Amino acid sequence: MTSETAIPAAARDRARVFSGAKAAVFFGSQMAVLLRDDRPDIPYPDMWDLPGGGRDPGESAVDCVIREAQEELALDLAPGDLHYGAMHESSGGEEVWFFAAHLAPGRAADLRLGDEGQAWQLMSAEAFLSHPRHIPTLGARLRLYLGWQARGGLG
Repeated sequence: MTSETAIPAAARDRARVFSGAKAAVFFGSQMAVLLRDDRPDIPYPDMWDLPGGGRDPGESAVDCVIREAQEELALDLAPGDLHYGAMHESSGGEEVWFFAAHLAPGRAADLRLGDEGQAWQLMSAEAFLSHPRHIPTLGARLRLYLGWQARGGLG
């Protein structure tokens, strides 16, 4: 919705070593969330997640989150759709990225579940953060983003 971004150059670096990337993708006041598969062999089974996942070789963090959003929700994101990006450290000490995008509400009509997850839905940030089955680390990163935005960040 805006051509301005706060995406660090490191997020576009394809040689940079990182583990994965997630994004809060808003359609108006609602964001797309996914209910993870309920399998004991994956992290956070049966919990609400945000689009994103692990890095493929040669990808930048921006490339990674764009590919994952396409695979998981058939969402065609472009680098210019992302207006916020922050690097974090995972509990295992690996670099991970968190992005945010605000898209026109009508774009949500094209979303559909890929081959991972049980379901998807649109949910307000407040509902996600108060849901007992949201992934805590993503909740913390979403709160940081919302604070940045409230302080006058872009978007």
